[in-house]
Amino acid sequence: MATDQGKDGPEIICAENGPYIVAGLESLTGSDGAAIPVKDRIALCRCGGSANKPFCDGTHARIGFTGDKLPDRMPDRRDSYAGARITIHDNRGLCAHAGACTDGLAAVWRMNQEPWIDPDGAALEAVIETIRRCPSGALGYTVDGTEVRDQDQAPAIGVTKDGPYRVNGVELAGQAWGEGASHAHYTLCRCGASKNKPFCDGSHWHAGFKAE
Repeated sequence: MATDQGKDGPEIICAENGPYIVAGLESLTGSDGAAIPVKDRIALCRCGGSANKPFCDGTHARIGFTGDKLPDRMPDRRDSYAGARITIHDNRGLCAHAGACTDGLAAVWRMNQEPWIDPDGAALEAVIETIRRCPSGALGYTVDGTEVRDQDQAPAIGVTKDGPYRVNGVELAGQAWGEGASHAHYTLCRCGASKNKPFCDGSHWHAGFKAE
């Protein structure tokens, strides 16, 4: 189930070694859930250094920010785990480490075990609901031969606490997508440390990123 947002909705463009240029967005919320006023065209910081977060203040140019992917990033590979009723698809290279799966349903997403995903570890409905809470689009599933990876949500960008931008229903232009990635919901790095820019890879945890 692929969701095509089309060219008429809001759009994000990654400026070269600079901010996210967002056009046509109506819903931007802070980490407290409060609405942040937006204009027709805004620039969101992605270097992590702006003094006016979440907006860009030009710091990227001063600190020599680069938007390149790094060669030692987590491999872009989707693995599939087949169970009796559901096959879970997982691309570790896209994971933002939000913990929706491991914290929400530890009987299925099992830390320090192999295979680390047990698709039969919980009821089907609980597994699907947990996958739907994954903000990065790293997780998808197939039931009865139909693959589901996208979600039909209103266009919005949410600033997560000390973490990435959580994006729903906004087209990201000009970027290579990971294997099996959702184009309808994904997370974008805003700490500047991700090895898989523009996507979040959880590096904000290791970098100790703070954005109050």
